[in-house]
Amino acid sequence: MKNVWLAGIAGAAAGLVFSTQFAGPLVAQEASGERDVYEQLDLFGDIFERIRSTYVEEVDEKELIQSAINGMLSSLDPHSSYLPPDDFDDMRVQTRGEFGGLGIEVTQEDGFVKVVSPMDDTPADRAGIQPGDLISHVDGDSILGLNLNEAVDLMRGLVGSDITITLIREGEAEPFDVTLTRETITISAVRSRLEDGVVVLRVTTFNEQTYPNLEEQLKEKVEEAGGMDAVTGFVIDLRNNPGGLLNQAISVVDAFIDSGEIVSTRGRDPRDSERYNAKQGDLAEGKPIVVVINGGSASASEIVAGALKDHRRAVIVGTQSFGKGSVQTIMPVQGDGAMRLTTARYYTPSGRSIQALGVAPDIIVEQQPPAEEEEDGEEQTGFRTEADLRGSLENDSLTEDEQKILEEDRARKEETARLRNEDYQLSYAIDILRGLSVLGSDG
Repeated sequence: MKNVWLAGIAGAAAGLVFSTQFAGPLVAQEASGERDVYEQLDLFGDIFERIRSTYVEEVDEKELIQSAINGMLSSLDPHSSYLPPDDFDDMRVQTRGEFGGLGIEVTQEDGFVKVVSPMDDTPADRAGIQPGDLISHVDGDSILGLNLNEAVDLMRGLVGSDITITLIREGEAEPFDVTLTRETITISAVRSRLEDGVVVLRVTTFNEQTYPNLEEQLKEKVEEAGGMDAVTGFVIDLRNNPGGLLNQAISVVDAFIDSGEIVSTRGRDPRDSERYNAKQGDLAEGKPIVVVINGGSASASEIVAGALKDHRRAVIVGTQSFGKGSVQTIMPVQGDGAMRLTTARYYTPSGRSIQALGVAPDIIVEQQPPAEEEEDGEEQTGFRTEADLRGSLENDSLTEDEQKILEEDRARKEETARLRNEDYQLSYAIDILRGLSVLGSDG
């Protein structure tokens, strides 16, 4: 015991000598850093006071301070910003699934407002606005130099009022104007349909209703199909889904895997890192899944696609996703506003960040434009077959019931083939599921 005490005292003494030797420079360095910060704050106060007292026109002091705060936050990255009380209220309404506006998700890039994606069945979607479009003017006024919140404020207005935005689109020689009418945007987080035994789940956003909607509609479509045994598989359509709430993305992934990591987040302090794991249970009961993504699939959408890909639970089809791999925390601040601050990066189960890279599809499928009709308006009939020949022999190996089943199956496949003209990527996903189903039944 005595030796232990001595060792402890000796260690303490050595530490005292060490700190005596180095404390002076460290304290001086910290004090110098603090002085620099206070000097810069004094500089800010000096400039603010001079603007307020000598600018050519009277300024709104509150707006001036908000602009300074916005400038500070927007200098960090495109997703950090200040939310005044009205914007904070709007954001909370949006996460509940209903708000007023154009139905367009935007970010900022090189001074331009860039469209991440239009939301389904909204003024922006119906006007043909596309992911990647750059917005340069609102009602003829340039928005270059404005921060994202200021630009978005210009696009807000009374429901029923018109707005003209100027777009710059890759492949178009000149900017062009699009006029839209603002309306109340009610987001259906999940829409579903049944395509010949394939349950298609169209997830448009990740708000508070996403997982409950997905679970409810999945069960409804499985029942409509005649039970899980009659279901070929599931398509999760995340195209043009700009993201949303992290916890909802985690819940959607958890719905389809039984165990393992879903996503991890890592902040500046390693102690703030979080890892989210799946719980037992698979709503799809092991049926094959295809996820469809494109350049408008961002953030929470990429968490879902990345996790299901890493777990080999789904085949990813479409084009490269947007590449937003950061997490923003909403922090209420004094005055009833809030600060949206990037606090972490997220990583897929394989440990990979998708920041500025996106999720790469397993199978790249570009969306094809609708096929043009023949000039005479008739569809091409293709090659003639044996059955078309006059006097050809009938098939005697099938009963009437078997022949009827074959004809019904062919009719369903032809219906899916027609879908290619409307939505090539979706029809491709359904075809993949059919192929996986055939391999599974053969095994």
